[in-house]
Amino acid sequence: MSYEETFIEGRNAVTEALRAGKPIDKLYILDGCQDGPVSTIKREARKKDIQIKYVNKERLDQLSTTGHHQGVIARSAAYEYADVEQIMNNARKKGEDPFIFLLDNIVDPHNLGAIIRTANLCGAHGVIIPKNRAAGLTATVARTSAGALNYTPVAKVTNIAKTIEELKKEGLWFVCADMDGELMYRHNLRGPIGMVIGAEGEGVSRLVREKCDYIASIPMKGDIDSLNASVAAGVLAYEIVRQRMG
Repeated sequence: MSYEETFIEGRNAVTEALRAGKPIDKLYILDGCQDGPVSTIKREARKKDIQIKYVNKERLDQLSTTGHHQGVIARSAAYEYADVEQIMNNARKKGEDPFIFLLDNIVDPHNLGAIIRTANLCGAHGVIIPKNRAAGLTATVARTSAGALNYTPVAKVTNIAKTIEELKKEGLWFVCADMDGELMYRHNLRGPIGMVIGAEGEGVSRLVREKCDYIASIPMKGDIDSLNASVAAGVLAYEIVRQRMG
């Protein structure tokens, strides 16, 4: 299947897309533009927690394919987002304890696609990503997932820490990967679980880490101090799979 992200250009087209609920990853707006139509676009975008990036005219001209962007371009997602309840329903329909990936600001689309692929192969019921400061479902993500986006729902939320709190009420326990945690083999990772993977280089943010029940480290014997985010996700996920099969 071929995936293509769409760039929507012009004030009327972007306003209509926002009001129609089209999945939009990011808005590019000419820096300093404050007139009425642009203010309306910004207001609609904030209602939906869509990231707004203010750029210069040269950047907008680079993104534009029509040459008539009128100071506004929206990047539409290559794939439709689910919501968290759909992910939980996915587990219920299968009669399984929920197993969910939560990604704390993964910005590399290749990493995001690879993690979604791993989530599908290890039987996770869905992936949750933040709306801001993170990669969305672009064409690159879709291609890297190798088709997993057709089967594994991805939800976008405003606040990962708050989402963890809400899912705890549903009975989930949370484990995050962190090099300062206890060895992952020593944790009981059975039952309803959410696995949290942090940003490349930075790891899981402090607030999100504090919401987790378990801090799990992955054993490493080499000369460098961290794994690629998608590799770390795969290693910890398959320890969860091993325990769920036991």
